[in-house]
Amino acid sequence: MSAVSLAGEASVLRRGLAVLRATGPAGIASAVVLAVAVFAAVFGPLLVPYDPNLPNLSLAWVGPVGEHLLGYDFEGRDVASRLLAGAPATMLGPLAVVAISVTAGALLAVTAAWRRGASDAVISSGLNILFAFPGILLAVLAAAVFGAGLPAAVLALSAAYTPYVARVLRGAALKERSQPYVAALEVQGAPATSICARHLVPNIAPLIAAQATILFGYAMVDLAAISFLGLGVQPPAANWGVMISENQAGILEGYPLPALSAGVCLVVVVIAVNVLGERLFDQAQAARR
Repeated sequence: MSAVSLAGEASVLRRGLAVLRATGPAGIASAVVLAVAVFAAVFGPLLVPYDPNLPNLSLAWVGPVGEHLLGYDFEGRDVASRLLAGAPATMLGPLAVVAISVTAGALLAVTAAWRRGASDAVISSGLNILFAFPGILLAVLAAAVFGAGLPAAVLALSAAYTPYVARVLRGAALKERSQPYVAALEVQGAPATSICARHLVPNIAPLIAAQATILFGYAMVDLAAISFLGLGVQPPAANWGVMISENQAGILEGYPLPALSAGVCLVVVVIAVNVLGERLFDQAQAARR
């Protein structure tokens, strides 16, 4: 690797750290939480100390003991191991929902704002139809058609979230479309795809990032709820929503730790995503003023 490449990467890293420091203590703390969650999602299955799917009914509902810091669940499986093993599905599912819905929503919004007229009317009408179907309902229908599982839930939530993204971004894209620089580029003969890709989309990128962070939290909660209902990740596979569903009886019986530990992980990650996304959006808006 050349010295120029190393210098460029160091400069990007310094700018990223500067932006992160500008988000304040709350933003830095949220970034640390997300870094830990991402680390668990990537390396969690490799770090599990015990088999997360091996039951031992003689240890059912046993509390923290020895190296088992979070105790055992209703089937005598190590709770900490199941949290680590369930992190990939819990984190990657919402990430897939956000990637699909934000990409589709941004594409529809920019197309509607650029072409306007009949194209805008058709796209808006289609989005209005999708608004009538809540994400959970679409997930139930997808499970009925394609069978229960994470892929069907991800596609259903992506379809449900796309109109929300497109509706918000459409207004911003229409405002950007009316800017004088767009008219100047059209007069110069620049193709529409080039104008949108190189100017219009980058200028609404802060709003896209804000939508992505908000949707990640919503998707994480919705996918956990779908798994809780038995329509997402299927037992005995580990997933934080599945863990809450499996161990909910323990809350009333005096063994709340298995269910509450998964619930706390969900809440902490969702709050961290929303706080960091809000702070980064504020920084981007301040930089544009």
